[in-house]
Order: sequence, then structure tokens, then C-alpha cells
Amino acid sequence: MSDVIVRPYADGDAACWNEFVFACPDATFFHRIEWRDLMQQVFRHRTHYLLAERGGRIVAVLPLVEVKSALFGHALTSLPFAVYGGIAGSDAEAAAALEAAAETLAQRAGVQHLEYRNLTERHAEWPRQDLYVTFRKEIQADDEANMQAIPRKQRAMVRKGIKNGLLGDIDSSADRFFALYSDNVLRHGTPALPKKFFEALLQVFGSDCDILTVSSAEGKPLSSVLSFYFRDEILPYYAGDDVAARDLAANDFKYWELMRHAVARGCRIFDYGRSKVGTGPYHFKKNWGFEPVLLSYEYRLFKRDSIPQNNPMNPKYRAFIALWKRLPIGVANWLGPVLVRNLG
Repeated sequence: MSDVIVRPYADGDAACWNEFVFACPDATFFHRIEWRDLMQQVFRHRTHYLLAERGGRIVAVLPLVEVKSALFGHALTSLPFAVYGGIAGSDAEAAAALEAAAETLAQRAGVQHLEYRNLTERHAEWPRQDLYVTFRKEIQADDEANMQAIPRKQRAMVRKGIKNGLLGDIDSSADRFFALYSDNVLRHGTPALPKKFFEALLQVFGSDCDILTVSSAEGKPLSSVLSFYFRDEILPYYAGDDVAARDLAANDFKYWELMRHAVARGCRIFDYGRSKVGTGPYHFKKNWGFEPVLLSYEYRLFKRDSIPQNNPMNPKYRAFIALWKRLPIGVANWLGPVLVRNLG
């Protein structure tokens, strides 16, 4: 067997990188090479994409992004703004070589920590974040079978949305989505990602990214979700709701329509994405019959004694959240991208 060679991603590697990612069982949508340019161009973060080769063929990849913030510290992460990351590849020697290269890179850059957002455990002895779970479930090719698989109480909410005459449409732009999303996150006291990011997602990923928006019978936008598609999976990823959505069951109807849309596209896995344990979204997804699976976010600590807690569950951010909720939406959308680029 030939030796493993680890090297940085280079211009001209894009096609081979994505070919490997689509074929690798360990890879996710977030391992696609397009994220590299998005991280650099939208968020202005330095990227360090590494690949391992045997005999000139890629056998493992590791996307890394360097996030430097006066407020939140200096980190090397795989991958910010993503629920999954880490090494993709089943070659144990190649994975070990990539981890060694990443550690050398992290220490040379002087980061405080190195973070791997793994789907499954790789290093039981490393410090880990136990805050997040993911929800993934197989869906059937038949709509009625999927409806019956939804627990009774949640199924009643879906039927309520149907009876209310709600309509779901695939949007050609991010306009309606962003209006709902930015208002939603403001009500929760968190900064919004920039609209240009969502516009870039639609442009860069083409048919592998779309937006479904639910409207009332009168045409008022109520709820919207931006989703990714990878192999036979759908990943509803960013969402927003109007305050009127709850009474009309628009959020419930939205995910039912999205499931129907995914089936029509040939998807067989519905990935409900990451939630914090014990939160409203966590319980909402469980109510759909999805079981949580703990994500293994593993850390190498260099200049800190404990793993970072840059999330709204941290009590020290409560005053900021309360203040942010009171901002006019125009001000929040102007300031938000400045702050959120360093949260990841």
C-alpha cells in the first residue's frame, strides 16, 4: 500500500474533492468544497482545507476555518456555520495524518482551541460539547405512510394547517424567507446572518438548495425554510416564522409540505438538523417521531482550560439577548452580520 500524503487544497482540486465527498459514507453536505469560498467571501474567514492522498487519489478530507474574534476568541473549526464537519474518510492512517497536520496548523496559528463537529465519536478521551443533538429519520416514498408515521398529536397540527387552506411554494429568491427569518431571530434575541449569505447559498448550490415558503389562503407569508439536498437526504437548515404562524399551524404544515417535496425529489432521509437539548425546537422535533442522537463535538484545547460556550444557553449572554430583542429590525439587520460572522 502506498504512503499517505497530506497537503493543502489547491486550485484545480475542486472536482476531485467533491467527487470524493459524494462517494464517501462519512461525508456530509458541509464537506462540499463550495463552503470554502463561502467562508472566505461572505464571512471573510481564512480557510485551511486539507486532503490526504494515496497514490494520487484522495482518501480523506478535512475542511478547517480559522475564526478570530476579540469577543469570542481564536479558533480553528471544522466547520463553523455547520452542524457537521470533521474528517471525512474511512482510512484510519489518513485520518490520523490529517489530525496531526491540523494540530500543527492550529499551534502555528496560535489558536485557543481546535474543534471537530463530528457526527459520531472519534476520541472518547477528548473534551466534548454535550449540548447538541441531531434528528435524522428515514422517510417513505408514499405520502400517506409518512403522514401515519407522525405521532397523533403532531399529525393533528399538520391537518389543522391543511384545513386552514395554507399554501406552500418554492421561492425563486431569498426575499420572503429573509423577511421572516430576520424577524424571527430578532424576537429570540440573536443576530441574523446577512441576506447576501442566503442569496449566495441559492446561487452556489443551485438545485441542491431551495426555499419553501408557506402562505395563508390570502397570500400572507407565514413560515419559510431554506433546505439543502445531499445524495438522498434533505436538510431543512434555516427557518423563520411570522407571529401569526403558530395559531394557523403554519410551521407544522411547512415541514409536512417539505417532506412531501423531498419525497417527490427522491429523498429517503429527512435530517431535521441540530437542536440544543431541552429547548423548544428539540421537543418539536421529538413530537414528529424523530429520536435525538448526541453529536460528538470534540476539542483540542491549547490556550484555554475549558471548551467555549458561545451559545444563547450561556447565562452571561442573557443581558445581550434581552437588549437585542428591543432593537429596530433595520438596526439589527445592519449590526447582525458584524457580530454573527464570529459566532459560527
